[in-house]
This record gives sequence, C-alpha cells and structure tokens, in this order.
Amino acid sequence: MDTIHIKETRELSRAAALLRRGELAAVPTETVYGLAANGLDEKAVAAIYEVKGRPENKALSLMVPSAESIGDYCEDVPPCAYALAKRFWPGPLTLILKSRDCVPEIVRAGGETVGLRCPDHPMTLELLRLAGVPFAAPSANPSGEESPKDAQKVADYFEGKIAAIVDGGSCGFGRESTILDLSRAPYRILRQGALPKKAIVSALREELTLIGITGGSGSGKTTVLRALEARGALCVDCDALYHELLETDETLLREIEEAFPGTVENGRLQRKALGESVFADGEKLRTLNRITHRHILAALEERLSAFALSGGSLAAVDAIELIGSGLADSCAFTIGVIADREARLHRIMLRDCVSRTYAELRLKAQPSDEFFRENCTYVLENNGTPEQLLNKTNELLKEALSHGREER
Repeated sequence: MDTIHIKETRELSRAAALLRRGELAAVPTETVYGLAANGLDEKAVAAIYEVKGRPENKALSLMVPSAESIGDYCEDVPPCAYALAKRFWPGPLTLILKSRDCVPEIVRAGGETVGLRCPDHPMTLELLRLAGVPFAAPSANPSGEESPKDAQKVADYFEGKIAAIVDGGSCGFGRESTILDLSRAPYRILRQGALPKKAIVSALREELTLIGITGGSGSGKTTVLRALEARGALCVDCDALYHELLETDETLLREIEEAFPGTVENGRLQRKALGESVFADGEKLRTLNRITHRHILAALEERLSAFALSGGSLAAVDAIELIGSGLADSCAFTIGVIADREARLHRIMLRDCVSRTYAELRLKAQPSDEFFRENCTYVLENNGTPEQLLNKTNELLKEALSHGREER
C-alpha cells in the first residue's frame, strides 16, 4: 500500500474520501498524532486494532468537530458535559458519556459508554467537517511504543500500512488528552493528560447553581436550607463552617489571637469574650470579618468544588455576611430571611443559651431588615410558623429555579 502524505489543507478532501471508504489515516492534534478511521464503520475500526496491535478489550474514543456533536452519539448527557465542551473544546479533553446505539460495539469494546474528543488542530477539524463522520482515533503508534509528536514518527511506524498521513507539523503538548468520565457520579478523571484537573474542577464548580441565603441571627434561615436539602442541594452554613474551622484551622485561630489578645485560651477561642469585644465596636468587627471571611471562603470553595466533581448541580450557602463578603456575587440569586426582632431574640437566647443582653448585642451588630430588602434578589418574611415559612420557601424556589433554567 502506498501511503499518501498530505501537507496542504486544500488536499484534505483526498483524505476525507479515503476515510469515508473505510481506510486509515494519521491525523495531527494538539497533543499527539492519532490513527483515524470512520468511527461508525466496524470494519474500519477493526483495522485500527489490527494495525496498532491494540487489544480489542480497550475501547476507542471518537473525534468530533464540536460540542454540538455530543447529542448525535451520546444520551443521558449531564448539562455539565456541554459546558465543559464549550469551555475546553477544541482541546485536550476526552469526555466519557453513555453511548447511543449508533456507535459500533467495537468502538465501545462491548461497554455502554463512549469517549468524545474535539482536537485542537485546524487540519483535523477541517477533515472532520469534510468527511462528515466521527473518527475513531487512538494515538498513532503501535501498542507499547511512544506516541508520535510529528508526521515523520508516524511514517516510521506505519509507512505502507495506512492510506494517508496528514502532516500538520509538530504537536504542541506532546501528551494525551485528559479523560473525564461523566457517565456516572461521582465524576472521575481516568487519565491525567494535558488538561489539568484543577481547570476541570474549576469549570464544574462554575456550573453549580449557587443560592445565597442570608438574614440576621434567629431569622429562620435553617428552614430555608431544609427546603433546599430536600431538592438535593449541598447546603453549607457558614457559621457552622466557621466553628469547624476554629477546631481545625490553626492559622485562623492564630490570626484571631494576634488581632484580639486574650480571646484564645489553651488553643480554644473564647467566643463570648470575642463577641463582647467586637459586637460593640464596628472597626473591630470589620477586622474580625476580614480574617474570618478569607478562611471561610477558601473552605467553602473546596466543598463546592468537591460537590461539583461528585455530580452535584445545586448548592446553597447560609451567611449573615453574604453581601459584605462578596460571596453574593457568585450566587445565581440571593434570599434574605427577615423576622420580628423579639422573636429572633427569643430564638437566639433559647438556641445558644445566652442572656438577653448578649443576644441584643449580637442583633445590634447585624444589618437591618431594610438592608436585606435592598440587597437581596428575594425576601422571605418569617412571620408565622416554620411550616408556613417552608411553604413560602418552596413556592419561591419553584419560581426562582425555573426562571434560572430559562435564562440558561
């Protein structure tokens, strides 16, 4: 067999015709060269296994021209798959998804999933467009040999054994794509390649619908969180997270001790002493917030990222300082919960076992109801029973989440 070497884009129609006929062609990507065949042609795919000496129990991925192709070959696709494809394609990311029946069993190695990849190379993207079929395309090397980064290396391996080599120059990364399994939760990185895990997790985190819950102490925010938990949301109470960090984050405790001497004894924060110091002094309270917000936000991001990687799509955060900390800016919408001051005082005294004087001191240091009305997307008035507040919350969430989906 004579192997055709194609170096010009205008010659790609020859390679496209060969691929449609069931022949093999080596193609460039941004990572390494791939050995391509019509991914919907069982005989052509079988030839890849034969030429490479690849075990047939190892599935192949499909090269596609864009994110719009995902639905052609996959079903039950999570929304984050399209988001990741739009973010990183063309690029070194292979997404594993549940396969449609149109993908031959030999490509899937008998499994139910298929990997999709959109190569970041203009010649291969044009070739995909001209051929009109996806390419089954593992790296263009005999199994066990080094993956080729240039056309000459491909020729050393396969000259006379394949129909064509598309010479697109040297590959940029020289590493295979990162493989991410989205076919089931939790999502898993099956192979760490050219795209870093950090970039993937960050993108997944950004796709979370994050709802901000705020309001003063004793306003009834916990009831709102319960409604969100019932919808499968990850709910993070920033006050509880702060208390947890006081037990585990030595740096946070040290910074508080340095700013407010005498409030830490034997490695434990004396909360009442700290409260009596800061609640009556606006500047001290701002200093404390600057310290705590930084640590809480970092810990919160870790939890949200882990939740996104586990397949989660909805999360809520409860924070009195939601607005002041800047956290509200990353929320899809915010809900302020307000209630009668006397009812709040009673709840705080009962819940935290503190005096009325101390409870009043806490409320005095917190924003007014008017602040939440002015700065939150929605406001819930907790002027009845917990059951009534829960019903109000569910009605609001139904409207707000539906509106958010329509905007997307």
